[in-house]
Amino acid sequence: MTGSTLVKAAQEVAEVAAAHAAAGEAGRRLAPEVAEAIVGAGFARHFVPARWGGAEGNVTDSLLATAAVAEGDASAAWVASIAASLGRMACFLPEEGQRAIWDEGPDTFVACALVPGGEARAVDGGWRISGLWPYLSGVHFSQWALVCCPVPVSGGGREVRFLLVPRSAYAIEDTWFPVGMRATGSDSLRLADVFVPYAYSFARAGLLAGRSDGPLPAASAVPLKAVSALSFAGPVLGAAKGALREFAAAVAAKRGAGAPGHRVSGTSEAAAELALARTAGEIDAAELLLRRAAAVADAGAVDERSLARTCLDHALAVDMLAGAVNRLSPLAGTRSQSDGAPFQRFWRDVNTAAGHTVLQFEPAARTFAGLALDAAAVAP
Repeated sequence: MTGSTLVKAAQEVAEVAAAHAAAGEAGRRLAPEVAEAIVGAGFARHFVPARWGGAEGNVTDSLLATAAVAEGDASAAWVASIAASLGRMACFLPEEGQRAIWDEGPDTFVACALVPGGEARAVDGGWRISGLWPYLSGVHFSQWALVCCPVPVSGGGREVRFLLVPRSAYAIEDTWFPVGMRATGSDSLRLADVFVPYAYSFARAGLLAGRSDGPLPAASAVPLKAVSALSFAGPVLGAAKGALREFAAAVAAKRGAGAPGHRVSGTSEAAAELALARTAGEIDAAELLLRRAAAVADAGAVDERSLARTCLDHALAVDMLAGAVNRLSPLAGTRSQSDGAPFQRFWRDVNTAAGHTVLQFEPAARTFAGLALDAAAVAP
């Protein structure tokens, strides 16, 4: 852990999130108390520029803070991470768009639809937008949303842009019924012929490259691939730690009421102990990979090779975390698999989150290997 205010506050959010985790799963969205704790801890303001009253924080603190929340509830950590990362993304808006979000304070919660969708037609001053966008985590607590949409541009053709819309402009449709990460409330957003002015938009290409016509804080002025996966890897890291904690408690309980250090002989206990030790080591190794990736983003000098290494770190770490938690599951015992048991919730959340497209190992591995092989081929 670092000494940042956000990381310290995240540990309190984890306690609130754990207390409301069952209710969040049942309702398929966070309890209001958890959402309030996330904003109160400073997640929404973490990447907001200082000139708007934000913390203008770094990537490492965001990673560690979301991991800390996930030790209580991975869904809460996922929403907290989204709240933070959208503050980073909104920095790409023109001045007028930024003012709309932050003029009254830096704690505005912005939701986002990353996948392009919808339809746009050009009108004076902007576009009119209609469509349905799925998977907006935390959307029920949002005050604004950014939606990704191909829009017509002057000179012909289309450009994929992010468009800012206020809460009054969009409806939320109940479409989120997953196996894990249930409380993220990642429902769908619908727009029906909503006007979006030019100043409330920015090109996706700029976000991908980490470049803008206006000034950008350090955390925003990096390629999106250097940071986007960390937003989702942090919750997986914390959830894996939570699963290990619950597994250790279940194994310890099986030892009975004997004296400290009492052991029940047998293959099953030996297997549990070995699994516990290996999983603890792999979680530590995954955290080191993610910390290295965050440090690269915070340093700001991200070239093609370091970006490939960073993306590999993201994917490999999450692959290790999912494998580690899956190793524990068959040995955790029947009670740990019962509905409402924290272990099975962590297990489901880790596997669901690890399926996110930006966390997949093969594309990251092949990109890294391709560059490494090219370099080997030209080496003297």
